[in-house]
Amino acid sequence: MATKSNCKLYICVLYIIIFFLHLTYLYISNILILYYDISTYYKTDAQELLMRQLTELKKNPNDSFSVGLGDDGNLFRWEIMIMGPADSLFEGGFFKAEMTFPPDFPNSPPTLKFLSKMWHPNIYPDGKVCISILHAPGEDKFNTQESAEERWRPILGVESVLVSVLSMLCDPNIESPANIDAAKQLRDEPKEFKRAVRRVVRQSADDM
Repeated sequence: MATKSNCKLYICVLYIIIFFLHLTYLYISNILILYYDISTYYKTDAQELLMRQLTELKKNPNDSFSVGLGDDGNLFRWEIMIMGPADSLFEGGFFKAEMTFPPDFPNSPPTLKFLSKMWHPNIYPDGKVCISILHAPGEDKFNTQESAEERWRPILGVESVLVSVLSMLCDPNIESPANIDAAKQLRDEPKEFKRAVRRVVRQSADDM
């Protein structure tokens, strides 16, 4: 009798364990499905927006830059060609760059990196651009030099970023530099800075 009672008890415990394992499985499955749905929503939303902006820039091109996709057709990575602005030190240059978009674009800003060699106070040595419009939205308590209005906002787009980059090339900001050596040279040795930039311009033309 004791053995039969023990068997029944074990079976009951086993059923209870299986039941709770099943509930856990359903709970985890629902979370994963929800996460997948949210991720897919953001990705689809971002893709549609990027396609619209790409189409618009192709339909109404800007003389100062051109945009396109790489060979892989990845909408989240654009190939950019920026022409050096007239009446600036970068005039005559043809600078290749890459713009990368996060999955939750436009809630978060893209990043822009020059692939061509650059010499500018607001461009890191690795080519990454550092300007307010590419900084995350909202106030930054550690950076009082820029307001929330200067930083990225979801209503902005690719064209706004590229226009800001052209403005940066015309008017470098040496107060909060990304390339300290370039900023120091511009401040202390402007003639040498000009010569360094002209070398970069010539190299960009040779690389075409």
